[in-house]
Amino acid sequence: MRKTNVLQDRDHGVFYLKYKNLKDMLKIIIYSSQSPLGTIPILYHIYYNNQQILFIQTGTVAGIGGGSIIIHYITQSELPTKKIIELKRLSGEFSFVDRIGTDGMSLYVPILELESTTFKFPQVN
Repeated sequence: MRKTNVLQDRDHGVFYLKYKNLKDMLKIIIYSSQSPLGTIPILYHIYYNNQQILFIQTGTVAGIGGGSIIIHYITQSELPTKKIIELKRLSGEFSFVDRIGTDGMSLYVPILELESTTFKFPQVN
């Protein structure tokens, strides 16, 4: 049986998807922005159990339509130095920038700092 990086908090309907790199995780934002609803998930940063974690929450809130919450995340060794990501819609390339720019073909994704969360991230190595 193949081991996956999908974990579920069975008590709360929360699924955790750990990505190998930020570029892959940011594809969730590109995909979401192209949906008919045009919603763009927010990118959060939190220092959790001695780890720098960047994550996106998708899915519906449990209890509203019986949906599940999906947490897409990566761990990093360092805190992001800039608080906005410029994400190219067509190529998926990204860079950290100081401010929102004017490129109409890019998404500008702020990284919001959290002090705490009720999510219980899986133990990561």
